[in-house]
Amino acid sequence: MNGLYDEFRIAVHSVWQRRWLALAVAWVLCVLGWLAVAMIPNSYQSRARVLVQMKSILPDQSQNDALERQRQIDQVEQTLTSAVNLEKVIRATDLGQNISSSRQMEGMVGSLRGKIQVVSEEDSFFEITATSSDSSRSDGENAKLAHDIVQKLIDIFIEENLAGGRGETRKSLQFYDDQLALRQKELEQAEARRVAFETENLGLLPGVGSVSQRLENARSELKEIDIQLSSAQSALAAINAQLGGTPATIAAPGVPGSGGTRGLLAQAQSQLTALRSRGLTDSHPDIVALKRRISDLETRAASEPAGSSGVQTPNPAYSSLQSIQAERQANVQALTARKRSLEADLTAMRSKQASEPGVAAEQARINRDYEVLKAQYDRLLEEREELRLRGQVETETDALRFSVPDPPTNPTSPVAPNRPLLLLMVLAAGLAGGVGVAFAHAQINASFSTVGKLEKISGLPVLGSISQTLTNKQRVLRKRKMRWFYGATAGLGMIFGVLLIVEFIQRGSVV
Repeated sequence: MNGLYDEFRIAVHSVWQRRWLALAVAWVLCVLGWLAVAMIPNSYQSRARVLVQMKSILPDQSQNDALERQRQIDQVEQTLTSAVNLEKVIRATDLGQNISSSRQMEGMVGSLRGKIQVVSEEDSFFEITATSSDSSRSDGENAKLAHDIVQKLIDIFIEENLAGGRGETRKSLQFYDDQLALRQKELEQAEARRVAFETENLGLLPGVGSVSQRLENARSELKEIDIQLSSAQSALAAINAQLGGTPATIAAPGVPGSGGTRGLLAQAQSQLTALRSRGLTDSHPDIVALKRRISDLETRAASEPAGSSGVQTPNPAYSSLQSIQAERQANVQALTARKRSLEADLTAMRSKQASEPGVAAEQARINRDYEVLKAQYDRLLEEREELRLRGQVETETDALRFSVPDPPTNPTSPVAPNRPLLLLMVLAAGLAGGVGVAFAHAQINASFSTVGKLEKISGLPVLGSISQTLTNKQRVLRKRKMRWFYGATAGLGMIFGVLLIVEFIQRGSVV
């Protein structure tokens, strides 16, 4: 802690030894800073609060009141700061004195728009604020100009929205009628082009019935036909196999010489084949019983002498299998013919598909043009009806009431800059800068303030130090210099005080 205190004392001593340098730097910084502050023009601001009460045009549509109110608020704000209104303000005030060209007028309009603020408040109040900070004008002229700008904005709004509202409504309705007639003609032409194009390219257009959709449907159907054809061919092969293993004739039972047991065996086998062709499985009771009989007949037939024969009769199972075979052959042929037809259609549609992208793009362009024209026509029609109804309500009732509860203020003091605070900040910065320069000069100077510092830096023991002794003449000279220093420092403070007094006097002189 003692080390920090010693370092602080050394720093203060080094600055005090170079106090004249610190005072000179402070004077230079303060004078330059005060000159810069003095060159900043004062900004004067005038405010006014106006009341714009807007009645609902369609009371029965309460859900649209909030949107309608917001739209009217935006309209008021845009009307107040429109380029036409700002140009009128410039020509009616001192801002238009030195304007001689349209380029200068555009520049002045842009500058004035940045100095005007219109803020919507609750209960239909609007606050209009205008700022004037022209360095070529006096404070009184800037204050008066800010007041005139706000007053002129209010006058123009009253003139245009109250006195000229009905005339503007009639002009707007006429404009909407002309635009609607033009859009209707263009819409009819676009509709005729669309109908003619769809008629000419029927079957090639995207959507239901298009080439792409029909091609996709044909491919899906062809896959189903292939599956059905494969199943039909398998069924036909199965019936052919059954037909090949079934005899065309069998021995007539009960007829002499009919073959005896072998005839009964053939008849039973035919019955078994017929039952299986009907879809019965081996676990069915009829088939189980028939197989048991066939087994008995086979045992008996084995004991009979070979070569016996008898009267043969057509096998009914064989005839049944032949009818099933004919039916399945017909099914296979029908599916094959359908497949060939689909393949031919696919080939034809693929050739048409090459021209479909261009047709689709043209249809999209025609539809897009039609939809754009239709949307424009619908929007214009809706806006025309709203404007017509609003005009009728404003003609019969007082739909807009405008009042100025707080007229434009006459500013008596600038809102910017805060010159007293800036003057004080310049004074503090000047003093800090002087002290900083003196301290930096002490750091780069090869001298030592104390014996301990010399010992620490040199690394050698210091045997002693000699105090400074002044003569009477030197003491008188030092006192005189100190009076000069205190006077120069007090002079810096006096100049600061004078500048503050001048600032308050200037503020009080603004009428």
